[in-house]
Amino acid sequence: MTGPVIRVLIVDDQSMVREGFSVLLNAMPDIEVVGEAVNGREAVRQVGALRPDVVLMDIRMPEMNGIDATREIVAADGDAKVLVLTTFDLDEYVYQALRAGASGFLLKDASARQLAEGVRVVAGGEALLAPTVTRRLITEFAKTAESSRPPALAQVGDLTERETEVLVLIAQGLSNGEIASHLVVAESTIKTHVSRILVKLGLRDRTQAAVFAYEARLVTPG
Repeated sequence: MTGPVIRVLIVDDQSMVREGFSVLLNAMPDIEVVGEAVNGREAVRQVGALRPDVVLMDIRMPEMNGIDATREIVAADGDAKVLVLTTFDLDEYVYQALRAGASGFLLKDASARQLAEGVRVVAGGEALLAPTVTRRLITEFAKTAESSRPPALAQVGDLTERETEVLVLIAQGLSNGEIASHLVVAESTIKTHVSRILVKLGLRDRTQAAVFAYEARLVTPG
Protein backbone atom coordinates (compact mmCIF):
# COMPACT_ATOMS: atom_id res chain seq x y z
CA MET A 1 0.00 0.00 0.00
CA THR A 2 1.53 3.29 -1.05
CA GLY A 3 -1.25 5.83 -0.61
CA PRO A 4 -3.38 6.96 2.32
CA VAL A 5 -6.20 4.80 3.60
CA ILE A 6 -9.62 5.69 2.14
CA ARG A 7 -12.15 6.29 4.91
CA VAL A 8 -15.69 5.08 4.10
CA LEU A 9 -19.11 5.62 5.66
CA ILE A 10 -21.75 3.00 4.81
CA VAL A 11 -25.39 4.16 4.75
CA ASP A 12 -28.13 1.53 4.46
CA ASP A 13 -31.20 0.66 6.51
CA GLN A 14 -30.49 -3.08 6.23
CA SER A 15 -27.99 -4.34 8.79
CA MET A 16 -26.95 -7.31 6.66
CA VAL A 17 -26.02 -5.01 3.79
CA ARG A 18 -23.98 -2.75 6.06
CA GLU A 19 -22.20 -5.68 7.67
CA GLY A 20 -21.49 -7.34 4.33
CA PHE A 21 -19.99 -4.23 2.79
CA SER A 22 -17.98 -3.56 5.96
CA VAL A 23 -16.41 -7.01 5.83
CA LEU A 24 -15.59 -6.71 2.12
CA LEU A 25 -14.10 -3.23 2.36
CA ASN A 26 -12.19 -3.70 5.61
CA ALA A 27 -10.45 -6.67 3.97
CA MET A 28 -8.80 -4.19 1.58
CA PRO A 29 -5.46 -2.79 2.83
CA ASP A 30 -6.19 0.70 1.49
CA ILE A 31 -9.81 1.05 2.70
CA GLU A 32 -11.27 1.46 6.20
CA VAL A 33 -14.95 1.61 7.16
CA VAL A 34 -15.09 4.37 9.77
CA GLY A 35 -18.84 4.36 10.43
CA GLU A 36 -22.33 3.23 9.51
CA ALA A 37 -25.70 4.98 9.31
CA VAL A 38 -29.21 3.53 9.05
CA ASN A 39 -30.88 6.46 7.24
CA GLY A 40 -30.11 9.69 5.43
CA ARG A 41 -30.54 11.93 8.44
CA GLU A 42 -28.03 9.95 10.45
CA ALA A 43 -25.73 9.93 7.42
CA VAL A 44 -25.67 13.73 7.32
CA ARG A 45 -24.70 13.83 11.00
CA GLN A 46 -22.07 11.13 10.59
CA VAL A 47 -20.46 12.86 7.63
CA GLY A 48 -20.13 16.03 9.67
CA ALA A 49 -18.56 14.16 12.57
CA LEU A 50 -16.40 11.59 10.78
CA ARG A 51 -15.45 13.41 7.56
CA PRO A 52 -15.22 10.23 5.45
CA ASP A 53 -13.55 10.26 2.05
CA VAL A 54 -16.42 8.32 0.45
CA VAL A 55 -20.05 7.75 1.46
CA LEU A 56 -21.70 4.55 0.21
CA MET A 57 -25.33 5.70 0.07
CA ASP A 58 -28.48 3.61 -0.26
CA ILE A 59 -31.40 5.43 -1.87
CA ARG A 60 -34.57 4.03 -0.31
CA MET A 61 -34.41 4.59 3.45
CA PRO A 62 -36.78 5.78 6.21
CA GLU A 63 -36.70 9.30 7.74
CA MET A 64 -34.53 10.74 4.97
CA ASN A 65 -33.82 9.06 1.64
CA GLY A 66 -30.45 8.90 -0.06
CA ILE A 67 -31.27 11.63 -2.58
CA ASP A 68 -32.06 14.26 0.05
CA ALA A 69 -29.11 13.13 2.16
CA THR A 70 -26.76 13.40 -0.82
CA ARG A 71 -28.05 16.89 -1.57
CA GLU A 72 -27.45 18.03 2.04
CA ILE A 73 -24.02 16.43 2.26
CA VAL A 74 -22.82 17.97 -1.01
CA ALA A 75 -24.28 21.37 -0.09
CA ALA A 76 -22.37 21.32 3.21
CA ASP A 77 -19.12 20.11 1.63
CA GLY A 78 -18.53 20.58 -2.08
CA ASP A 79 -15.70 18.05 -1.97
CA ALA A 80 -17.89 15.28 -0.53
CA LYS A 81 -17.85 12.04 -2.53
CA VAL A 82 -21.10 10.04 -2.52
CA LEU A 83 -21.34 6.66 -4.23
CA VAL A 84 -24.96 5.57 -4.59
CA LEU A 85 -25.99 1.95 -4.07
CA THR A 86 -29.00 0.55 -5.85
CA THR A 87 -30.69 -2.80 -6.41
CA PHE A 88 -32.00 -1.87 -9.85
CA ASP A 89 -29.87 -0.98 -12.86
CA LEU A 90 -32.54 1.32 -14.29
CA ASP A 91 -33.80 3.44 -11.44
CA GLU A 92 -35.07 7.00 -11.78
CA TYR A 93 -33.99 7.67 -8.20
CA VAL A 94 -30.39 6.99 -9.15
CA TYR A 95 -30.65 9.64 -11.85
CA GLN A 96 -32.01 12.09 -9.28
CA ALA A 97 -29.14 11.22 -6.95
CA LEU A 98 -26.62 11.93 -9.70
CA ARG A 99 -28.25 15.31 -10.24
CA ALA A 100 -28.15 15.91 -6.48
CA GLY A 101 -24.38 15.57 -6.55
CA ALA A 102 -23.53 11.88 -6.26
CA SER A 103 -20.27 10.94 -7.96
CA GLY A 104 -21.64 7.72 -9.43
CA PHE A 105 -23.39 4.52 -8.51
CA LEU A 106 -22.93 0.79 -8.03
CA LEU A 107 -25.36 -2.11 -8.00
CA LYS A 108 -25.67 -3.83 -4.64
CA ASP A 109 -24.72 -7.15 -6.20
CA ALA A 110 -21.32 -5.78 -7.25
CA SER A 111 -18.37 -8.05 -6.53
CA ALA A 112 -15.87 -7.24 -3.80
CA ARG A 113 -13.40 -6.15 -6.48
CA GLN A 114 -15.96 -3.86 -8.16
CA LEU A 115 -17.00 -2.36 -4.83
CA ALA A 116 -13.43 -1.62 -3.76
CA GLU A 117 -12.48 -0.25 -7.16
CA GLY A 118 -15.58 1.95 -7.18
CA VAL A 119 -14.59 3.42 -3.82
CA ARG A 120 -11.05 4.05 -5.08
CA VAL A 121 -12.24 5.71 -8.29
CA VAL A 122 -14.60 8.07 -6.49
CA ALA A 123 -12.07 8.83 -3.74
CA GLY A 124 -9.58 9.77 -6.44
CA GLY A 125 -11.93 12.43 -7.75
CA GLU A 126 -13.20 10.58 -10.80
CA ALA A 127 -16.85 9.92 -11.55
CA LEU A 128 -17.94 6.30 -11.51
CA LEU A 129 -19.69 6.13 -14.87
CA ALA A 130 -19.81 2.42 -15.55
CA PRO A 131 -20.35 1.59 -19.22
CA THR A 132 -23.75 0.23 -20.31
CA VAL A 133 -25.74 0.58 -17.10
CA THR A 134 -24.99 4.22 -16.33
CA ARG A 135 -25.26 5.28 -19.95
CA ARG A 136 -28.63 3.54 -20.24
CA LEU A 137 -29.83 5.15 -17.05
CA ILE A 138 -28.77 8.68 -17.98
CA THR A 139 -30.10 8.29 -21.50
CA GLU A 140 -33.48 7.03 -20.32
CA PHE A 141 -34.19 9.65 -17.70
CA ALA A 142 -32.55 12.62 -19.40
CA LYS A 143 -35.37 12.42 -21.93
CA THR A 144 -38.09 13.17 -19.41
CA ALA A 145 -36.42 14.54 -16.28
CA GLU A 146 -37.86 17.80 -15.07
CA SER A 147 -34.84 19.80 -14.05
CA SER A 148 -34.96 22.26 -11.18
CA ARG A 149 -31.87 23.77 -12.76
CA PRO A 150 -32.29 23.46 -16.53
CA PRO A 151 -29.06 23.62 -18.52
CA ALA A 152 -28.06 27.18 -19.32
CA LEU A 153 -27.49 26.78 -23.04
CA ALA A 154 -25.64 30.07 -23.09
CA GLN A 155 -22.98 28.35 -20.97
CA VAL A 156 -22.52 25.73 -23.66
CA GLY A 157 -21.61 28.54 -26.02
CA ASP A 158 -18.78 29.48 -23.68
CA LEU A 159 -17.06 26.18 -24.41
CA THR A 160 -14.48 25.91 -27.16
CA GLU A 161 -15.02 23.37 -29.93
CA ARG A 162 -12.50 21.02 -28.33
CA GLU A 163 -14.05 21.42 -24.88
CA THR A 164 -17.47 20.57 -26.30
CA GLU A 165 -15.96 17.50 -27.95
CA VAL A 166 -14.44 16.41 -24.63
CA LEU A 167 -17.75 16.98 -22.83
CA VAL A 168 -19.56 14.70 -25.28
CA LEU A 169 -16.96 11.97 -24.74
CA ILE A 170 -17.32 12.31 -20.97
CA ALA A 171 -21.07 11.79 -21.38
CA GLN A 172 -20.34 8.64 -23.37
CA GLY A 173 -18.54 7.22 -20.34
CA LEU A 174 -14.93 7.55 -21.50
CA SER A 175 -12.10 8.05 -19.02
CA ASN A 176 -9.46 10.76 -19.42
CA GLY A 177 -7.05 8.19 -20.84
CA GLU A 178 -9.60 6.93 -23.35
CA ILE A 179 -10.49 10.47 -24.42
CA ALA A 180 -6.79 11.27 -24.84
CA SER A 181 -6.33 8.21 -27.05
CA HIS A 182 -9.42 9.06 -29.08
CA LEU A 183 -8.29 12.65 -29.67
CA VAL A 184 -4.60 11.73 -29.94
CA VAL A 185 -3.43 14.17 -27.27
CA ALA A 186 -1.75 13.88 -23.87
CA GLU A 187 -3.89 12.83 -20.91
CA SER A 188 -2.71 15.95 -19.04
CA THR A 189 -4.27 18.03 -21.83
CA ILE A 190 -7.61 16.29 -21.31
CA LYS A 191 -7.43 16.91 -17.56
CA THR A 192 -6.98 20.61 -18.29
CA HIS A 193 -9.97 20.60 -20.66
CA VAL A 194 -12.13 18.81 -18.06
CA SER A 195 -11.21 21.34 -15.37
CA ARG A 196 -12.10 24.23 -17.65
CA ILE A 197 -15.40 22.61 -18.65
CA LEU A 198 -16.42 22.20 -15.01
CA VAL A 199 -15.54 25.82 -14.20
CA LYS A 200 -17.32 27.25 -17.24
CA LEU A 201 -20.48 25.21 -16.64
CA GLY A 202 -20.45 25.63 -12.87
CA LEU A 203 -20.43 21.88 -12.28
CA ARG A 204 -18.75 19.93 -9.50
CA ASP A 205 -17.56 16.78 -11.28
CA ARG A 206 -17.64 14.55 -14.35
CA THR A 207 -20.93 12.95 -13.39
CA GLN A 208 -22.76 16.27 -13.43
CA ALA A 209 -20.98 17.11 -16.68
CA ALA A 210 -22.35 13.91 -18.23
CA VAL A 211 -25.87 14.67 -17.01
CA PHE A 212 -25.55 18.24 -18.31
CA ALA A 213 -24.49 16.99 -21.74
CA TYR A 214 -27.56 14.76 -22.04
CA GLU A 215 -29.97 17.38 -20.74
CA ALA A 216 -28.49 20.01 -23.07
CA ARG A 217 -28.96 17.53 -25.93
CA LEU A 218 -25.26 17.58 -26.79
CA VAL A 219 -25.62 13.81 -26.72
CA THR A 220 -28.72 12.35 -28.32
CA PRO A 221 -30.61 9.97 -26.01
CA GLY A 222 -31.08 6.52 -27.43
